[in-house]
Amino acid sequence: MEPKTPAQHARRKPDGSDARVYGRRKGRPLRASLERLIEERLPAYAFTLPASATLDPRGLFAHRPERVWLEIGFGGGEHLAWQAAAHPEVGLIGSEIFRNGIATALRALEAAGATNVRLWPDDARLLLERLVPASLDRVFILFPDPWPKARHRKRRLVSDETLDRLARLIRPGGELRLATDDEDYLTWMLEHLWRHRQDFRWTAERAADWQTRDWPETRYEAKARAAGRASIYLSYRRRG
Repeated sequence: MEPKTPAQHARRKPDGSDARVYGRRKGRPLRASLERLIEERLPAYAFTLPASATLDPRGLFAHRPERVWLEIGFGGGEHLAWQAAAHPEVGLIGSEIFRNGIATALRALEAAGATNVRLWPDDARLLLERLVPASLDRVFILFPDPWPKARHRKRRLVSDETLDRLARLIRPGGELRLATDDEDYLTWMLEHLWRHRQDFRWTAERAADWQTRDWPETRYEAKARAAGRASIYLSYRRRG
């Protein structure tokens, strides 16, 4: 996954509510090949929400999978594409607002020949608000923007609001996976999940459980390791 870039602006949600969405939608100008990839291939992966009804995510896939996984903030799509190839029986939804990351992810998905992926190129909260309860089997929040300044912490994706929504959407026995290489954000994650311990149970039993992952190292993780930052991987089970 690509490194997350601090937001340059904030915008209001499309529904006009006061909640604000932080994060850049565009970075450096894309090469012509990537612009063409977005124009020609994004429609095959993207979907829209129904006008008023809730959405059963299984209906987004031709094979109507029994399990649906969601990755919020997939960066460059390396992890998303690998999971899709490793688990063709699962339906995967990737949510990302950064256009450059979407383009890179499309290239990875096309290279992997992924047919079990759908993309939500907008604020993930809009999607979470509309999914039917207990419709997700696994959710990934990997290396979200840490927003290191104290006055910006309210912008962090891992929040009480997000965890309340995920508690509604992840089925009992389902999994929430988080990762970060920022020590302060790690503490933040652990504190917020502790406050939601009635909903989520940390599965770690030994140090190796939070020091290892079951996917290949991505470019972002390699850069963090080269910079001397340790990556921590958290897994929580939905109670119930």
